[in-house]
Amino acid sequence: MPILIRSFQAEDIPGCAFIMAANPLWQRYHVTQASAAQRLTHGFGKGATILVAVVENQPVGFIWYVENGAFNRSGYIMLIGVAPETQYLGIGSALMDAAEQVLSQSGRDVILLVSDFNLSAQHFYQRRGYQQVGALPDYILPGVAELIYRKTTL
Repeated sequence: MPILIRSFQAEDIPGCAFIMAANPLWQRYHVTQASAAQRLTHGFGKGATILVAVVENQPVGFIWYVENGAFNRSGYIMLIGVAPETQYLGIGSALMDAAEQVLSQSGRDVILLVSDFNLSAQHFYQRRGYQQVGALPDYILPGVAELIYRKTTL
């Protein structure tokens, strides 16, 4: 299954919004296909850096990152999503590799947030060299801490 990583295009919005809405994690955050599409449309219109993973001409994942988006110093992985039916096939790793390659050129750190209950994502990031460096309790949802993860790239 060859995975193509390319720049996000307007026609990717519906497929990536569906990925977000179909994901139980984002459902917990009350994300719907409409709200996801609105967020992606807004970001795309503002020139956000989003990459999409495509298999057989269908989007199966995406990553939205910001150079110097964390504290105006470090790269920030804002969103990453993989279609539930294609998880554990290397798509998330391919997306992270692509984003980290770009972000390592402009800074020495990459920062991201992961929900305290999302153990599989925590393990994924830890395997990639990220370490938890803090937590933001009740940051997005009451009773949920967003864990701050950091990877030093240099």
